[in-house]
Amino acid sequence: MLKLNAQGLNVAEIARRFDGHEQTVRATIQRWSNKGLVGLWSDRGRGAKPKWKNEDLEDIEACLIEEERTYNIVQLARKLQQERAVNLSSDRLRRILKKRCDPALCGAVPYPKVYHLRSLSLRTA
Repeated sequence: MLKLNAQGLNVAEIARRFDGHEQTVRATIQRWSNKGLVGLWSDRGRGAKPKWKNEDLEDIEACLIEEERTYNIVQLARKLQQERAVNLSSDRLRRILKKRCDPALCGAVPYPKVYHLRSLSLRTA
């Protein structure tokens, strides 16, 4: 876009070539002229905000350590929703916990179906 603009093409023609909107082309050129290369990077804050906080996961981890019973992922998601008012699907909670899981401690299991202090060690971060 910027190169075409420097070559003298107008905003409407650049928008047609990129199959985009003229306002997007104008905004890009304006960000380039105001901030340079930094202006072309995506701003933080794009996308959905997390529904959970680190404290929520720490609470789940503490529950796993303190209680003797075992939980499957559906039960953990339900517990999180009831006690912390955090509504995450069981699949989403599994992915979050899997990312926090230390691979050296979890072993060869791709993702455990039951989370328990003796069968899964979770990193605190």
